[in-house]
Amino acid sequence: MANSPQARKRARQAVKRRSRNMSERSAMRTLIKKVVSAIEAQDIEAARIAYREASSSLDRAARKNLIHRNKAARYKRRLNNHIRALQSSG
Repeated sequence: MANSPQARKRARQAVKRRSRNMSERSAMRTLIKKVVSAIEAQDIEAARIAYREASSSLDRAARKNLIHRNKAARYKRRLNNHIRALQSSG
């Protein structure tokens, strides 16, 4: 347990930040799942729209250090490759 006033404040700030980060990360994952489900349903237009939202969310999460920037780039590349494969096959 934090004893000094400074340590108590830092603990309060950590709780706030953790909840904000968890919310942001959860929203990012939801947007990724929307892209994946659109790809599985072979709905190219829905996949493109969902990809734009997910891409923005991934960049925001990387900027806030919720995920590593290379991880964001990797997610975006893989999702985009799936969408492009869907376009070329259909």
